Amino acid sequence: MDVDSARIAEAMAELRHRSRATLHDRLHRVRMALGLAVQAGLAAALSWIFAHELLNNPQPVFAPISAVGTLAASVGQRLRRTVELIIGVAVGVLLGDVLIYFLGTGGWQLGLVVTSAILLTIFFGGSVAIVIQAAATAVLIVTLSPSTQDLEIPRFVDAFVGGGIALLVTAILLPLNPLRVINRAARPALDLLSGQLDICAEALRKRDRGSAQRALERLRENKEELAAFTEAIEGAKETSTLSPARWHRRSELTHYAEAADPIDRAMRNSGTLIRRAVTMIEDEEPIPEPMPDAVAHLAESVRLLRHEFAVGAEPQQARERSLRAVSEAGRAYAQGVGFSGSVVIAQVRTTASDLMVASGIDQEEANRLVRQSFGDQEKPRGEAAEPGGAPKPPAAPPLG
Repeated sequence: MDVDSARIAEAMAELRHRSRATLHDRLHRVRMALGLAVQAGLAAALSWIFAHELLNNPQPVFAPISAVGTLAASVGQRLRRTVELIIGVAVGVLLGDVLIYFLGTGGWQLGLVVTSAILLTIFFGGSVAIVIQAAATAVLIVTLSPSTQDLEIPRFVDAFVGGGIALLVTAILLPLNPLRVINRAARPALDLLSGQLDICAEALRKRDRGSAQRALERLRENKEELAAFTEAIEGAKETSTLSPARWHRRSELTHYAEAADPIDRAMRNSGTLIRRAVTMIEDEEPIPEPMPDAVAHLAESVRLLRHEFAVGAEPQQARERSLRAVSEAGRAYAQGVGFSGSVVIAQVRTTASDLMVASGIDQEEANRLVRQSFGDQEKPRGEAAEPGGAPKPPAAPPLG
C-alpha cells in the first residue's frame, strides 16, 4: 500500500505540473494574440461602419471579412495581403462575369469558373492567397449575381475598404509596440534553449542519461517557438515601417532582426551538444568538472541575452558569459576528454560563437574572441609536452 500510495502521489504531482504548464502556455498564447484580436475587432467594426454609413452599402459583408483577412495574414505581410485581396477580387470578378455572360449559371458553370480562376492565377504566378481569393470571389459572383444586383462594384469597394482600414488600424490607430511583441515571442524560444542547456549541464554532473535524452527531445521540438520569433520580427519591421508612431523604434529592432539566424544556429548546435552528451554518459567517457560548468554558462548567456535585449541594453553580460563558457570548455579539454567529449567541447565553442554573433558582434570577431578565451591550455594528461618545456595548445575541434 505504501508503494502504491507513493506511485499515485507521484502521478498526481506530475499531472498537476502538466496542468500548470498547459495553463501557462495557454495564457501566454492569449497574451500574444490579445493585440491582434483587438486590432481585428476594431478593423472589422470600422470597415463595416465606413462601407454602410459613408458608401451606402446596405450589406457590406465583404468589408469586415477583408479587414479580418488582412489582419489574419502572417504578421509582417499585411500590406502584401491587402494587395493580394484586391488582385484576387479582380480576377474572380472578371472570370465570373465573362463566363456567366457566355455560359449562364449553374453547377457545371460554377465548377468551370472556379477551375479557370485557379489555373489563371497560378499561370501568372499568383500566391496561394490570390488563388484562394480569386476562386472565392468567382463562386460569389456566379452564385449571388443572379439574385443580387451590382454585386461586383461593392465587392471591389469592400476589398479596398477592408484592407485599407486594417492597415490604418495597425499603422495609425492601434499600432502595437514592436519591441514588446518581439520580446514576448522571443521568450519561449530563448527559455527553451537555456532551460535544456541547464538540464544537460546537471545531467552531465550526475551522469543522468535519461535527463539528457529528454532535454534533447524537448529541444528538437523548437519549430513553433522559432517560427513565432521569426514572424514577430517580420511583424515588428512592418509596424516600424508603416506606423509613424513607431519609426523611432527602427534602430532598436536591428539587434533582434540580426539575431534570428544565429539564435536558430545556436539551437541546432546545442542539439548536437546535448546529443553527444548523451553518448558521453552512455559510453562512460570521462566528464571533467569544468565541462558541466561550461554548458551551464551557455544557458546563463542565453538568459542574459534575452534580458538585455528586452531592456534595450548592450548585451555585454551575455557576451562575457559566453566567453566564460568557452574558457571552462578549454579547462575541461586540458583535463582530458574522449571522442564525444571533444565534440561537446567543439559545440560549446560553436554555440558560444553563435550567441556572440546574436549579440551584435560580427562572425570573424566572435570566432577570434572564442579562440582567445579557449586559451593555450595544457595538453590532455598523459601526453608529453613539446621539447623546450612549452606546452602545445590542444588541437581543439574546429568552430562550426
